[in-house]
Amino acid sequence: MTRRYVLLLIATALVSLSIGAGLGMKLFPAQGIPIRVVADYLHAVLQADRTFYAQHVVERMEAMLIVNATENWREDRTLPLPAQFFKESSRGLQVRGKPFRYRLVSLWPINQENAPESEKERQALEQVMNYGEVTEQEIELENKRYYQAIFPDRAVSRACVNCHNAHEQSPKRDFKLNDIMGGLEIRIPLD
Repeated sequence: MTRRYVLLLIATALVSLSIGAGLGMKLFPAQGIPIRVVADYLHAVLQADRTFYAQHVVERMEAMLIVNATENWREDRTLPLPAQFFKESSRGLQVRGKPFRYRLVSLWPINQENAPESEKERQALEQVMNYGEVTEQEIELENKRYYQAIFPDRAVSRACVNCHNAHEQSPKRDFKLNDIMGGLEIRIPLD
């Protein structure tokens, strides 16, 4: 081997290592995954599970006249409504001490637990309703900082629309499929 060939080989190796290290830093940043990406991942999983339950369990069981989804599902021995399924799943995470929280939030809640918890949250939800886009903000609760993302929550199932439009305590009764009914809030601790 000539000296020139060895120098060319070393230079090529150094350039390749530099490019590889640069790509590695972009693909796997030292700070971890950006919090918005984490929220997007959580939202995708939560929405897929909820949509599947509403469309392929609740609607199918009701269409086959096997069992209905009702508000008093424990007492009636029926299926939980999709919103109740979602709420119970979130509670299960809190019992296990997981650091994030999710919930449905609405300007027209049937259950007042799903109302905005602050004026700041109400304004973020109004923005979601008006523009159909995710809102993000930092909030503080009990001296802890959280990242809050509110995703548009669309009516993905006839079961959602029918329940809200027919419920005696519903403040809004003209929902259609694909309407934004409220928001899906994801809260992740920043500390």
